[in-house]
Amino acid sequence: MDTFRRDDYIALTRAKGTVISMKKNPLSAWLIAVGAAFVANVCLAAEPAAAVPAGLTKTLQERYPEIQIVDVRPSPLPGLYEIFTGAGIVYADGTGDHLLAGPLIDTRTRRNLTSDRVDERNTIDFSALPLDLAIKSVKGDGRRRMAVFADPDCPFCKKLEKALISVDNVTVYVFLYPIPELHPGAVAKARKIWCSADRATTWTTWMREGTLAGTNEDCKPIPLDELQALAGKLHVAGTPTIFFPSGRRVGVALTAPEIEKLLDSEAAAPVEPPHAAVGKKPAPASAASAAAAAAEVPTANRF
Repeated sequence: MDTFRRDDYIALTRAKGTVISMKKNPLSAWLIAVGAAFVANVCLAAEPAAAVPAGLTKTLQERYPEIQIVDVRPSPLPGLYEIFTGAGIVYADGTGDHLLAGPLIDTRTRRNLTSDRVDERNTIDFSALPLDLAIKSVKGDGRRRMAVFADPDCPFCKKLEKALISVDNVTVYVFLYPIPELHPGAVAKARKIWCSADRATTWTTWMREGTLAGTNEDCKPIPLDELQALAGKLHVAGTPTIFFPSGRRVGVALTAPEIEKLLDSEAAAPVEPPHAAVGKKPAPASAASAAAAAAEVPTANRF
C-alpha cells in the first residue's frame, strides 16, 4: 500500500483479520480495531439503515462513550455491520460483542477496497481549505488543481512528487504534515522548507532530488500546529492524502496517468455529501456523476 498511516505498524501486526472480543478485552479491543480501521474499511454499497439490528449502536456507544460513532450500516458480509467513526471503520456482529478489523481486498484486481471506503466517506469542501497555509506550486497555466497532505520524509510522498514531474497545467497545494512517530526528522525538515525563501522550489528539490538547501527553521509563524489540527478535522491519518476540487479524497501515491485522469474528469464528484467538511457542503452528486466518479478511482498502488 502506497501510504503510511500512524497506526499501520500496530494494526497490521496485532489486529489484521482477527476477531476481537469486546467482553474479554474491552478498551484495547476498540483501540486496536480503530487503529486498524485506518487501513481497514469496506468500499461496498450499504443497505438501508433500517436493516441494522435494534440497539446495536446504543450498545457500542454505551460501552465506549469516548468514541464518536457517526453511523452504523450493514455490510455486504452476512451478520457484520460497518461502524463509521469518522477516522475509520470497523465491523461488529449484530450483538456488538465482537469487532472484526482487517483490510478487504478484491483478489481479482488486488485493490484495497477498505481504503477506498475511508476516502469515499471523507470527501470535503475543497474551496474551504486554507490555501494560504499551503506550499503552492504552479506548472503551465495551472488551471487544474489538487491539494496534498505530505510528510517530507514519507517515501510514498516522494513517489507522488516524482509522478507530478510529467503532469502539466496544474496547481498543487502541499500541506506539510510531518508524522514524527514514523519519521523523527520530519518536523525539522518541514520547518526548514517552510522557512526557505522559495518554499515551492525547496520542497520539490528535496522530494525529488534529496537536497535540502534551507537551514533556517526559526521563522514565524510556522503553521505546523494549525495543519495538524486541520488534518485531524479532515480525518487525514497518513500521507500522502490527496484532495481534488470535487472534494474527492485519495489516500495513495498516484501515478502520473492516474493523476491526469482525475484532474481531467469532470465527473469526479463526491459519491456522497462530505462528512469531513471544513466549510459549507457542496451539493450531493447526481446518481450518474457518482457512478462515473467511482469508475475514475485508480486501482494501482493499493496493495
